[in-house]
Amino acid sequence: MNPFPPEPARRTVALPGPWKLTSGVELPELVVAYETWGERDRAEEETILLFTGLSPSAHAASSPDDPRPGWWEGMIGPGAALDTHRAWVVCVSALGSCFGTSGPRSLDPARGRSWEDEFPEVRLEDTARAAGCALRALGLKRAHTVVGASMGGMSALAYALLHPGEVERLVLLSCAAASDPWAIAIRALQRRVLAEAGAEGLRLARALGLLSYRSADEWRLRFGRRREASHAPPGDPVKFSVETYLEARAARFAEVFDPHSYRVLSAAMDRFDAADFGDGDLVRALAPLAGRRICVVGVETDLLFPVRQQEDLARACAAAGGRVVFHRLPCLAGHDSFLVERETFAAVIRSFLGSP
Repeated sequence: MNPFPPEPARRTVALPGPWKLTSGVELPELVVAYETWGERDRAEEETILLFTGLSPSAHAASSPDDPRPGWWEGMIGPGAALDTHRAWVVCVSALGSCFGTSGPRSLDPARGRSWEDEFPEVRLEDTARAAGCALRALGLKRAHTVVGASMGGMSALAYALLHPGEVERLVLLSCAAASDPWAIAIRALQRRVLAEAGAEGLRLARALGLLSYRSADEWRLRFGRRREASHAPPGDPVKFSVETYLEARAARFAEVFDPHSYRVLSAAMDRFDAADFGDGDLVRALAPLAGRRICVVGVETDLLFPVRQQEDLARACAAAGGRVVFHRLPCLAGHDSFLVERETFAAVIRSFLGSP
């Protein structure tokens, strides 16, 4: 039985195989899952392509086909930051995910069963190329604006570098040209936990990740040293509220995500380095974006992608000839601020997309 909730607004496009990954391994077939908002006839006027982070599906916002709130609810719609009065918005699920796009849960025709831990290495460049192929299969010639946060921001950057002549505007939120060693170490430890902790692995890996998604000050102000009321026998430890929160969030996540997808996507984040497009020189790699309008946004309390990484990315884009706007936001919620403090991000994005 599939424990994953249905997503009635999800659509898929099947791309002809074999489909070669950056690693050289070929997938016998490739399916890309996506959701859309707005009117399809606006696509020729403007298409906004949205990439997801590691854990979400393409269900970024509610729609008539699926009224459940999405992971970026309020950011997509008439008059919203991604304004469906002006554009057709398409969100694609990452290659390697467990939400409809080809990944470890997909059927391997050669084996007659799902790939699981035998799904091949994926790069974010592969996600970007798959999204481009999916748009073409839908009859679209370009994505005028490409948007992404966290892993989605790295995927958006990869897309722009693969299709520079097709992108007019690029919005990069809480991401970087390449991950810092600290972030790589966190994700490597998560994968180690996944491999060695059995059924408990995904819950523990997610709890570890949650620690890096929020700031220390946010944890302190939100939970303090509060303890939970306990009916445990005398002598049993009483849990702090923050412990209970982590356990509950991690348990819910483990019900709707696949551990093999977690492994594949977290490793893809580690491997990505935009400088690879320029033989190790980031400014040379970004040269195809000369003249493009680029918005880079960082958060001062982000532990996973520190704001200096967004500053470095913005400087490199400008040095390469991009028309860059940089915003340094004093949000409290750390890396998750783009999910939590949406109005702050909405104002920045709306201003950028609405300016000439």
